[in-house]
Amino acid sequence: MEIIISNSSNVPIYEQIKEQIKSKIITNELKTGELLPSIRALAHDLICSVITTKKAYEVLEQEGYVKTVPAKGIYVTNINLEIVKEEQLKKMERLLDEVVVLSKMYNIKREDIDNILDILYEESK
Repeated sequence: MEIIISNSSNVPIYEQIKEQIKSKIITNELKTGELLPSIRALAHDLICSVITTKKAYEVLEQEGYVKTVPAKGIYVTNINLEIVKEEQLKKMERLLDEVVVLSKMYNIKREDIDNILDILYEESK
């Protein structure tokens, strides 16, 4: 499993790991029932602390993406992608609401916001 972490990022390493695993689950790169690397193995591969990988897995389990089976390992759970999509849409609505408030406050045109969004969307491909 390829995970790329950045030590220069402001995002904590456990969060980087969690988000990349979550993304792999959502895109079905990691399938329901698939065994994930052990906490130690993942820490070794990523050259980070076992505490960091343990925290990433704990948060993934709290969010319902993985399940720990004692003495067996950590497995990808069956998630409802529609619920995940709805949660992400809510998150985007909150962020876009901030954009709208700021744009009105500073009299920025909708067209300028659309252009910025188009540029950002294209750059992220």
